[in-house]
Parts: sequence; C-alpha cells; structure tokens
Amino acid sequence: MLTLAIFGVLLAMLILDVPIAVAIGLTAVIFFVGQGQADFLALLPQRMYFGTTGFTLLAIPFFILAGNLMNTGGITRRIFRFARALVGHVAGGLGQVAVVSSMIFSGMSGSAVADAAGLGQIQHKAMVDAGYKPKISAAIVASASTIGPVIPPSIPFVLYGAITSVSVARLFLAGAIPGVAMGLAMMIAIGLMAGPRGLPRDEKASWNEIFVSFREAFWPLMAPVVIIGGITTGFFTPTEASVIAALYAGLLGFAYRDLALRDLPPILFASLKQTCGLMFIMATANFFGWFTIFERIPDALIMQLTALGTSPSDFLWIVIGIILVLGCFLDGNAIFLITLPIFMKICPLFGIDMINFGVVMTLLIMVGNLTPPVGMCLFAVESFAKVGIWRLALECMPYLVAILIVTIVCAFVPGIALWLPNLVMGPMP
Repeated sequence: MLTLAIFGVLLAMLILDVPIAVAIGLTAVIFFVGQGQADFLALLPQRMYFGTTGFTLLAIPFFILAGNLMNTGGITRRIFRFARALVGHVAGGLGQVAVVSSMIFSGMSGSAVADAAGLGQIQHKAMVDAGYKPKISAAIVASASTIGPVIPPSIPFVLYGAITSVSVARLFLAGAIPGVAMGLAMMIAIGLMAGPRGLPRDEKASWNEIFVSFREAFWPLMAPVVIIGGITTGFFTPTEASVIAALYAGLLGFAYRDLALRDLPPILFASLKQTCGLMFIMATANFFGWFTIFERIPDALIMQLTALGTSPSDFLWIVIGIILVLGCFLDGNAIFLITLPIFMKICPLFGIDMINFGVVMTLLIMVGNLTPPVGMCLFAVESFAKVGIWRLALECMPYLVAILIVTIVCAFVPGIALWLPNLVMGPMP
C-alpha cells in the first residue's frame, strides 16, 4: 500500500504538470514528513550531491555537446546526402533515407532528441519538398530518432552504467545489434506502407554520386569507428570517449568551415542548460531512490513477487508493462533514476543479465519517447513540423509497434544483445 501511495502521489504531481525534478524530490519529502521522519531530510543535500558525482557521469555533458556541435557543424547534412545516395531509390524513398541517416548519426551523438532536433529538420524538409505529407514525414523522423540512444555511443547507457555499476563498454556493444534491428524493422514498415501511401522515391544514384557523397561523409562515418574502437581496445574509457566525440565533432565542423568561433558560445550555453536540467533530475532522483530503499520498497516487492511464484518471464512482462505506462508521463532518464534502484535488486533474484536488461530498458524508453503526453521526440519534431502532437503520435504507431517487437524479442532472447560484447570482451565472469 505504501508503494502504491508513493507512486500515486508522484503520478498525481506529474499530471498536474509539476516539473519532474521537483515532483520526484517533493514526493520523498512529503512521505518523510508524513511519517514523522523529518530528521532524515538533513540527508537531502548529501544524497543530491552524491547523485551527480562520479567519473562515468562526466560522459553525459560531453555527448550532449558533441550532438550540438554536429548539428551546427554541417555533419548532419553530409550524412543525409550519403544515406540518400545509398537507399533513396528503394521503396519508401526518403523515409528509408531518414532511418539509415539516423542509424549513422546515432553512432556519434547517443541522443534521440539531438537526432530529432538537428538531423530531423533536414530529413523532414527533404521529404516534404519531395511530396510527402507533413504528418507522414514527421512520424518517420520522430521514430528514426529513437535509434540514437541504442546504437553506441549512448547517453542512457552511460546513465544506466552509473546507476547499476555495470560495464558501460559492454552496454555500448550490446546495443549495436538491437539498434540495427530497430532500423531494419522501421525500414520494413516503411517499405510495406510505401505502395498504399504512394510514397515517392528518388532515381537510383550514379556510382559517381555515391562516391562523392561517401567522400564528403567519410570523416563523420569514421566517428563511430574511432569511438567504439578506442573503447574496445582499451585506448580510452567510455567517459573519455565522450570528450573525444566532442573534440572530433568540433574539429570536423571547423575543417568543413560550417562552424565558426562565434557559434561556440550559444552551443556551449545550450549544452550547459541541457546538462544542468538532466543533472538536477538525477540529483533529486537519487534522493528518491535512497528513500525507496530506506522504506524497504525493493525488499517488499521481492517478497511479493516470490510469494506469487513469479518466473523470470513474468517479471520481464511486468517490467515491460510498468515502463510502457511510465513512458507516457516521464522522461526516460527520470524512469531510469526512479525504477532502477528497485529493479537492480530484483533482476539477480531471477537470474536476469543486467547488460541485456539495460538494453531492454533503453528500448522501452524509446517507445516512451513516441507516446504522448510526454514523448520527448514527439515534442522535438513537432517544434518544426507543426502537425499536432496527437496526430503525430497516431502516425508513429506502425514504427512504435516495430520497436516494441524488437524489444520483446531482445528481452526473451538475451543472446541477441550479449553476443557482440561476449565476442569482443569475453564472457562475463
């Protein structure tokens, strides 16, 4: 009953449009005071500080900066041109291009919102100019952007690793195959709808156009090789890789002369605002997570699940249901910070691999990015597409189903995600 009351109060605040960070922290404060435990509020500053410290978390602001630099530095335009030369002529035309270019871009930024807000504008304009209905174009752009946090590098994987203390390098590798599967599933959905919807396609590009576009996009295409190669060879850590990504994006921007010194202050300020917003949520969520542990909520849930005779499969279905519901109301990072302190204690009880669980959680959060009323990718695309959040969400349904199918398969066939990290880094001890 206490668990239901706590999450009921939290959900009520979110419905009343209380900011996420305030709602999370205030819920813990209310229950501490309400149960006569106000003395424990003295630990609030300490827990908030502890929630934002740690070497791994340094990767987050630098990956955010890398994404912002890429969107300003002309990298997105070169990636889109190369993807268009490759697949612009297949069924679905520029819709397929949007997915492929997002798959490439995701190997650099690790952020769905960065993909939607930057590359997404180029994709949307090209599709609308080619004759796509704006709502169809916007739905493809929003859906394709969710590939960003799954194909490495990934901001959610960094956050998951910081909370659960599992290897971020393994998480990065584990996301590669599911991320590609997401892209392929979306491409199949676009191909199936291309005929009935009359989606136009390009003329097949000449070999010269493919070569020229590849040459222009060569150095952006090398970014994932540099980042993932450096991590897997041990040349630098995932945290240090975020700095490399930011430096690489900045150098390319200046080399292409699409980035000037005058562009740096607004880029740095935007990155600072995004980082501070995320870190404040993390700070209050850490206090909330400590509060749930103090109230022995994870222990109570474990006892309840074991008393019901719940199997690992049953538990995974429960997690899928919980995250899908929370995804309608919470930002993905907030979901991680609220639920993982509980789930990470239950997973070992059922023998669930924490690396694969991180991939499944991230995939579920990507579904949440496409579900209103708090779908972050929907808001990012609606800001320039102007087609309406609810119309956009409805148009995203086929792609949302495709992502969900990939998620369920990965949840119950962990070898899909674990094969690559086990191959490159060896099996977990």
